[in-house]
Order: sequence, then C-alpha cells, then structure tokens
Amino acid sequence: MIATKLLFLLHLVFAPLQEKDQELYIRINQLGYLPEDTKVAVLFSHQAKVETLSLVNAESEKEIIKIKPSKVNKDNWGGFHYWEADFSKVKSEGDFYLISNKSKHRSPVFRIGENTYQNHQETLLEFMRQQRCGYNPTLDMVCHQKDGRSFFGPMPDSTFVDLSGGWHDAGDQLKYLITSSYATAHILMAYEMYPDRFEDKVNALGQPIPNGIPDILDEAKWGLDWLHKMHPAPDQLFHQVADDRDHRGFKIPNQDNSDYGWGENSYRVGYFATGKPQGLMSYQSEATGVANLAGRSAAAMALAARIWEKDLDDPIFAAKCREAAKSLYALGRAKEGYQQGNSYGAPYRYNEETWADDMEWAAAELFKLTGQNDYLDQAKEYALKSNTEDSWTVRDSAAHYQLYPFINLGHYSLHSLVDEDFKKTLEGYYLDGIKYTLARAESNPFHIGIPFIWCSNNLLTSLVTQVILYEKMSGDKSFEPFLTSQRDWLFGKNPWGTSMFTGIPDGGEYPVEVHTSLFVLLGLEVPGGLVDGPISKHIYDNLIGLTLLNPDKFEKVQNEKVVYHDDVGDYSTNEPTMDGTAGAILMMTHFSGER
Repeated sequence: MIATKLLFLLHLVFAPLQEKDQELYIRINQLGYLPEDTKVAVLFSHQAKVETLSLVNAESEKEIIKIKPSKVNKDNWGGFHYWEADFSKVKSEGDFYLISNKSKHRSPVFRIGENTYQNHQETLLEFMRQQRCGYNPTLDMVCHQKDGRSFFGPMPDSTFVDLSGGWHDAGDQLKYLITSSYATAHILMAYEMYPDRFEDKVNALGQPIPNGIPDILDEAKWGLDWLHKMHPAPDQLFHQVADDRDHRGFKIPNQDNSDYGWGENSYRVGYFATGKPQGLMSYQSEATGVANLAGRSAAAMALAARIWEKDLDDPIFAAKCREAAKSLYALGRAKEGYQQGNSYGAPYRYNEETWADDMEWAAAELFKLTGQNDYLDQAKEYALKSNTEDSWTVRDSAAHYQLYPFINLGHYSLHSLVDEDFKKTLEGYYLDGIKYTLARAESNPFHIGIPFIWCSNNLLTSLVTQVILYEKMSGDKSFEPFLTSQRDWLFGKNPWGTSMFTGIPDGGEYPVEVHTSLFVLLGLEVPGGLVDGPISKHIYDNLIGLTLLNPDKFEKVQNEKVVYHDDVGDYSTNEPTMDGTAGAILMMTHFSGER
C-alpha cells in the first residue's frame, strides 16, 4: 500500500514535467504566405529530437509534402530545442496546416495565395478611426471639444486655442504632434505609392457612407486638419495636447476625469513648441529645436498638396497645404533641433533626439511640389547629416522613441531625384541598417533583427518597410528571406504563436485583453491595432505599474530573453498604438496586391 501511494505521488510530481517535455510547438504565419514567399515554420520543444511533419491541404485533407525539420543551433530561448521546417517549394494556392506525423501536434490553418493580405490595410484604417478625437465614428460620440489652453507660447498662458480633433495616441487620450505628424505623412506616402489599392466605404467622418474618396485619404485628412490647427500661424507650432495627468484609470473619451486646473472633462493643456526644455514638474524634456516636428509636418503637407491637387481636384485645400508646408519647413530651418514630449509627474515621455531625417523628407517633398532647387540641395545636405547614426538599425539599444521615426522615409523620397552616385549613397544607408539587423538576427532561433526595446513591433514594421523600400530603390531582392521572417513574426511565427494585430487573422490567435479603455469598460474589440509588442525581460522587470490581471496563458512558452502578455495589465507589451498602426500601413499595403 505504501509503495502504491509512493508511486502515485511520484506520478503527480513528474507527470507535468513529462507532459511539458512531450509538447511540440509549431509556429507559422497564421495569416499566410504569398505563393513566391520563403515559407519557414519554427518548431520548438523540450525534447532533443523532432518528428517529421506533413503539410496538409485543409480542405481535401491530402498530404502535400513531408518535411524533415532541420536543427537550429542558436541561442535556445527558454531552454527549448529549435528546428526549422521549410516548405517554400509549395506555391499552389489553398488553406493548409502542418502536422507532426507521430504525436499529431498541428499548426493553425494558414493560407497560401495571391490574395492572402488583400484589404488588410483597410482593417488597420478601422483601428485608426477608433482612435479619432473630436467625433469618434466607432463610438458615435464627440469628445475633448475644449482642447486646449496654451502654455509656453507667445500668447499668455491659459489662452484658449482650438486644438480639437486629431487622434488619441494609444490606450490613453493624449495627442502628440510627434506621432501624428509621422502617422499622417506615412499614410500619404502609402497612398502615393499604391493609389489603386484602397477602398471607399466611409465618409470623411468615418461613417459607413462612401463619399468618392479612398478611405485612406479620409483618414489622412483627419490628421491634416489637426496639423493645420497645431500650426495656427507661420511662426507658431503646438506639439502636444494633455499630459500624464490623463492617466487616471480607464475612461470613456467623452467622460474624461482628468483635471488640468479647469475641472474634470474640461479644458486640457496645449503645449507650444519653443524648441527649449519644457515640463511642469520635475521631469523636464531636453528639447533643442523644433525641426523634427516641423519637418515631418511639412513633408505631410507637401504630399497632401500634390495629392489634393492632382487626385482629388481640390485646389483650395491643396493651396492651404502648400503654404503650410513652406512655413513649417522654414520654421524647422530657423530652429534646427528636436522637440520632445512633455510629462507632468511621470518619468516616461517621447525622447526623440533626431531631426535631420525629417528635414530631408520635407525638403525632398517640397522639391517635388515646387521644383525649387534650393529644396533639393538642402535635402541632400540633410541626408548626409542624418546618415545612419540617426537610425536604431545600427545600434543595439535606444531610449523610448529616441530615434523616431523608426525609418527614414526621406531617403526613399529623395532617391528618385538625385544622380546615380547619390542614389548609391542613399541605398547604402538603408543597406547598412539591413545588414546590421541581419547580423543580430543570426543569434536567435526566430531570425529576428530588432532590439527588444519598448514598442518593438514598431521597429519590426519599420524594418520590413525599409527592406521593401531598399528593394524598390536598388532592385536587390536578396534579402527576401530576411524580410519574410520579420513579417511572419508579426502574425504568429514567434514564441507565443500570436499575431500582433488585434483581430488579424479572423479566427486566429491575436491580442484581445488589450490595454485600452474601450475594451476594459465596453468590451469593444476593434481589429487592426498593432500592439507595442514583446519587450526584453530586463526592461520589463524594471517598469513601474505592471500587474497582470489574469493567469498568463503563454506561461509555458515564456523565456528569459523577451516577454509578451495578452493582458490588460501589461501596458508595455499589449497596448495598441495609433502611430504603430499607421506605421504598418505601407507594409500591409505592399503585400496586399491589386484591389
């Protein structure tokens, strides 16, 4: 009897270990692949040996090929053994899954086809509409009409200036020119590169009524209108509305309990861009100028002037944007340097320290708009000044948003305007970053090239975009396997087997318990939002205010390198951001194919 009880107790102790040792995790891009893509699954297990796999057609249940996985001899995150299963030779269209031949572990069903990514850029725009401040079509409500009361400006402090509109930054309800200028310009560049790939399903307010204008331009116009308000005179620029006094728990936008001195749900502070350090309490910014904000905003306005003149036949709005582009660029020339975000009582803010890349982009777009050679000469000067030192792609770490935006789109904009030697210089800047990240990718089993700092997914979509633009500039397609590895991580080829976009793919594993008021208070799941993404364990352990609210469903696959949680309490990895989502639109549109 004693022996029987002892055996039973030993079974209770060791059964979980045995079960854990037997698990085989198969990680693929849940959304799927284009027929010509490199297609590689990552497998990992605590067992030292791996089974053969079969690729099976999900509809006919017929085996397509057998695959013998190859061992990955790299840093074994989490103490797992890793393998790769390459099925790139399969180009036939359909729905498939991978299954291990003995234990019958299987992957989610995924698609191979030309239309795998079709129209998902529209899904991202759905999330952008949900971030709107002013009239919000997702909630059918109006909020923050009293934005804002000015500080640090040439007008007396607390003077009312109409800064309503724009986009809420993330799960919070702040508004930043830092992120909104980039989001607007990125959206416009995506449209200009792929004008035939966007739908018209909503009107300017985001209501489900077609208006004859592609929805991407309706969204860009929402950003442009706010940028105009933030630049009320040729020599004036505001850079932020509200601050961390916003962070008083989850709240519905039109019931904002934050108090900036005029009572709850009332006026919010509007910070004027002086180019000097700002802050109302102990955490001061380190601003040196305004060229980062003025440059990005000027690039957006120049792009808009061309598009509204040529494609939308609206010369009045085009002329307004043209004049704003010129005055913003002149403001950047007069105050070269960077304006950072402001905090009130928290140590976190947007720490941008670059600006030459933004002025390069602005000057290139203004040359395209005006044909004035001074702009072209200055764009080239700024390109050389920005070089690769302004890029996170050639560094191993950076502070939060220190090297923002996470891709220099000015290099691509300028490339078509210069001689062959300068073209090679610009291509080399992108190539240096690609090679550096590729070398980093060689050290980990998922072949990922980014440092896992806060908002790592923004880095990843930017790296994907950089490879896409480098291919277009140089014709060099040799980095396609690296490109697809970075993209596939975003849709499930990662330790947690999850997409990093809410609601994509339909029926897949994706973020649900996101750090947003609309989910917490209304249970609202809005598709298309890119969450911050995995963060290094070291950074995660040193952040304040992180408390998981539910058991970690990914506990068995967490590792000592990077962590991710689908949990409302983890604002560091599971908060969808406006600029992160906007920054993925060009990437998503590129893979979408013809509409």
